[in-house]
Amino acid sequence: MIRKISLFALAGFGLWHSFGFGPVKEVNTYVNSFPPPHVSEVRPAAKQYVKIALLLDTSNSMDGLIHQAKAQLWDIVNEFTYARCGTQHRPGLMIALYEYGNDNLSSREGYIRQVLGFSNDLDEISEKLFSLTTNGGEEYCGTVIHTSLKQLEWGKNPDDLKLIFIAGNEPFTQGKLDYRDALSQAREKDVVVNTIFCGNYEQGITTKWKDGALRTGGDYMAIDHNQQLVHVTTPYDDIIIQLNAKLNRTYISYGVAGAERSKQQALQDDNAYELSESVAVNRAVSKSSRLYKNAGWDLVDAVEDSEEILEELEEEQLPKALQGKSQEEIKKYIQQKKAERIKIQKEIQELNTKRETFIAQKRNDQKGELENAMLQAIKKQAARKNYVWE
Repeated sequence: MIRKISLFALAGFGLWHSFGFGPVKEVNTYVNSFPPPHVSEVRPAAKQYVKIALLLDTSNSMDGLIHQAKAQLWDIVNEFTYARCGTQHRPGLMIALYEYGNDNLSSREGYIRQVLGFSNDLDEISEKLFSLTTNGGEEYCGTVIHTSLKQLEWGKNPDDLKLIFIAGNEPFTQGKLDYRDALSQAREKDVVVNTIFCGNYEQGITTKWKDGALRTGGDYMAIDHNQQLVHVTTPYDDIIIQLNAKLNRTYISYGVAGAERSKQQALQDDNAYELSESVAVNRAVSKSSRLYKNAGWDLVDAVEDSEEILEELEEEQLPKALQGKSQEEIKKYIQQKKAERIKIQKEIQELNTKRETFIAQKRNDQKGELENAMLQAIKKQAARKNYVWE
């Protein structure tokens, strides 16, 4: 008999390989006046995470920035599938999202809103990005950094890579809270703050965006946030999109949230496709990776974590196709879907290898500005904590 369990969304996630702008003008080196963050030996029992808080200016002038963030989320996620901590561990990826500088936000809160706390749920992260809209306001960089440091669960594992990326185009000094105080708090928490000025490189320096990065050993970058995305169509795109549709049919929704989360999965597919076919393909590739897990609503992922869930679910919490089935019949069905999923994911990965080669030849490996800015900073700072990319 299947017993009852209180179901919570086992929020899972993974995150970013392409945010689409143009060549980054410069990424500063780590200043020697600050000692490098602590690097410790890999502990087999520990789980390392890359924790990234994105603080995005959503004032009127930032439509291009938000568009690029939506379009290139999946490329950034795909890049993280190659990350490794030391010689053994594959780090998890957690992303949090804040918006600031928007008149629709509370003035009492400093025109700041936590859109999403640290999550490894890729569909949820995509949903929140697509919910962002712009409206003119006051941009208080110091306040939003302070708020993210206070509200988010950064943890105390010295091997975690903890990063803030703040993007905007107004002076870094705005607001009652001194940005230098917020950056001191970041250093105390071993959080590196990286600044992305959306505009002229020299203007970003004079308005203290560079100083905002250097105070925590972070990187200062200037990008053209309005640059149009350039997508390269490949002979493999249509096949990967077709495989993605088959991949979705391997998910077995369960519990109160299962049906809604399944719809959300399809909706985020549609959101990606509306931006471009290339974005949809990148999302499909992310869904074929280790970073895309949905144990909170999918029985295949849930059983992979623990088979005990089948003993704990009530009959009505199962999809209709499995209601009235025996435990053995249910397990057999789940294993069948798992085998199908593994096969499809492998096909997508193999096709994507060919696709990446094709794209590199066509665009001479030129990626978007925001993607370049983030990945260069992440990889350089990750190297200090024994992270490598294969």
